[in-house]
Amino acid sequence: MNPRHSTLPAVSRRTLLAGTAAGATTALVAPGVAGLTTARPELTSGLQFGDVGTDAGIVWSRSSVPGRMLVTLTDDTGRSRRLEGPWADASRDHTAKVQLTGLRPGARHEVTVSFVDKEGREGERATGSFTTGDHTDGATSFVWTGDTAGQGWGINPDLGGMRTYAAMAATEPDFFIHSGDTIYADGPLEETVVEADGQVWRNLLIDEVTEVAQDLRQFRGRHRYNLVDDNVRHLYSRVPVIAQWDDHETTNNWYPGEVIDDERYDRERRVDVLASRARRAFFEYQPLADGHGRKFWTPAGGGRIHRTIRRGRHLDVFSVDMRTHKGTNTANTEDRTTPLLGRSQLNWLIRELRGSRATWKVIAADLPLGLVVPDGELAQEGVGNADPGRPLGREQEIAVLLSAIKHHGISGVLFVTADVHYCAAHHYDPSRAAFKDFEPFWELVAGPVNAGTFGPNDLDGTFGPRVEFQKVAGEPGESPRAGNQFFGHVDIDSDGVLTASLRDAEGAVLWSRQMQPAETGPIIDTGVSTGSALRTARARVDALLGV
Repeated sequence: MNPRHSTLPAVSRRTLLAGTAAGATTALVAPGVAGLTTARPELTSGLQFGDVGTDAGIVWSRSSVPGRMLVTLTDDTGRSRRLEGPWADASRDHTAKVQLTGLRPGARHEVTVSFVDKEGREGERATGSFTTGDHTDGATSFVWTGDTAGQGWGINPDLGGMRTYAAMAATEPDFFIHSGDTIYADGPLEETVVEADGQVWRNLLIDEVTEVAQDLRQFRGRHRYNLVDDNVRHLYSRVPVIAQWDDHETTNNWYPGEVIDDERYDRERRVDVLASRARRAFFEYQPLADGHGRKFWTPAGGGRIHRTIRRGRHLDVFSVDMRTHKGTNTANTEDRTTPLLGRSQLNWLIRELRGSRATWKVIAADLPLGLVVPDGELAQEGVGNADPGRPLGREQEIAVLLSAIKHHGISGVLFVTADVHYCAAHHYDPSRAAFKDFEPFWELVAGPVNAGTFGPNDLDGTFGPRVEFQKVAGEPGESPRAGNQFFGHVDIDSDGVLTASLRDAEGAVLWSRQMQPAETGPIIDTGVSTGSALRTARARVDALLGV
């Protein structure tokens, strides 16, 4: 056969991988053959568990064809139950979730997932497992990081893929906090990239990652791309995730109402439109509900990213959303409060912290508190504003939060975050700060997990941060091959003693600190409503600022 006149399509490496990522089977079929039987449902992207607390969680998967999700749940006593999930079709990119309730606290649970098609045929099965939080012993551990497939560094098969995910899995944590930038919708990948030292980085590709994401198909494809990686799929099949979002799920440094001035966006530049598509893809592909744990995201109903996950006697996790309610990126020096969390979320966070009886309250933030993160020459992307004086702009919300933590006697607060593409341990103390109405606390920064490495950023002195440790890139945008990829690890023993560490791409410990639980007793409910608590904290901060 003359290949120039062949009716069979050429199969490129990219097309083949795209078919694999979508769960398709590439086959050459002779012309005229009819009546082919459709394939049984395959699991194109493995399975994920999310938001697993003491007695509930979520399981996620994706089918290659329309079908109904089936879940078999078995606990460590051998008791099994069969759950029927939603119908997965093109309206949700064939993704589906099932909420798991009535779980045994402190137990290992095994979950088998499959899909059954309209003809009643069950397809491929996959099995994973997770451990629920424990009310009695309370010992637990977790890892966190951020920034997946950024700055042009995607899945490199020559290096074994996204290997830092394997290093995290090797610590056998009870759960994983992805602190945001779960994808890089604004960062196209190329097949090869020449690194600074002349080595060639080779990316696996699918079509959706080769240009900036503007339509829903491209946003979905970005999430699906990461799940091609074996290391990612292995971790997610055994370690439940608490997924957060930051900016790159949509586009760099975005805020509501923005219109992008970037010629790469040739079909849509309104951030609100892009963010709506990005949010839909995020909820379709990440194993989380709406924040209340009762219903899932729908195109009509939206969904809430900030939520509380209770992991038992010694740990509650408060996942915040510092993107949805954010104000315009300005110099961040306004005398008035400008939104970052927004009033409703700040109210929620103070209420949840006050109600927590856990030894440790981990606030999972998608932006650091005391680092200067510029957006261009004049504007600021984050909390800090490079002014070490009294709280201004977005800093005022943080001042209200820290003041409320102090005056309500809330102990054991630890902030974990990512975003800046290097790792650091920051200690905040009012004796070093311009704003003094708070108790000392730690903020630990990790990441990237598979992206370019940068740093360090300048400190903003308003809340008195001091760098106790940091490890940064050898050069800006450094390739993951250099090994400067970072994650954090926290272990809490049955006595409530917390050991935090920062680790590199191979899991080697770079910095570690043991923290004792607070000696004060449980928080006593004063009977003051949360609304009053927020108003009191706001009034106290206003008085301190002379407003």
